[in-house]
Amino acid sequence: MNKIKIIKQQLLSDKTFPLKYISYEKPDLEGSMHGQENEVYFRPDAVAVLLADPGKEVFLLTRQFRMPTYLNGNETGYLVETCAGLIDSGETPEQSAKREAKEETGYAVTALKKIGAVYTSAGGITELLHLFIAYYDSLGLHQKGGGLEAEGEDIELVQMSFAEAKEWLCQGQINDAKTLILLQHYFSSTNAR
Repeated sequence: MNKIKIIKQQLLSDKTFPLKYISYEKPDLEGSMHGQENEVYFRPDAVAVLLADPGKEVFLLTRQFRMPTYLNGNETGYLVETCAGLIDSGETPEQSAKREAKEETGYAVTALKKIGAVYTSAGGITELLHLFIAYYDSLGLHQKGGGLEAEGEDIELVQMSFAEAKEWLCQGQINDAKTLILLQHYFSSTNAR
């Protein structure tokens, strides 16, 4: 039985996705009801996919500008990360992962495997991020990639050896959560060097 009671929802912004200020009551650990308030950003669910070529021992990552990181101390605002994007209406997470990989990198992926799903920032965002690992042929034919111009994407492709990716992990140079999770999972679940 759900004991959460929504008291009031105030729309703060609806520019891209709704941002609401929500007043509610919930029981504490002893069962007594008490009020709380949160700002909640209603962002759609998304996917992230790590592209690996085990034969050549390389990953294909992306590098793009992220304004929030720039505003929070990232000197350049650029992050190296896995390809990712929002799930379009009517798509499954798997369909979205394949589409995003093709749009951002130009490569078709194979052996797509879901490894889990995580809330990206549960204190304020509704988004559930579905995490995938897939294979690509680093020497194979591919389209241009780089993202969709209509969405303002300007994505640089970064091919990184397994050894360099592991070194970046050990030195704390991966600052993107989805990329950190996917690389750690890849190295812990395979015999990758």
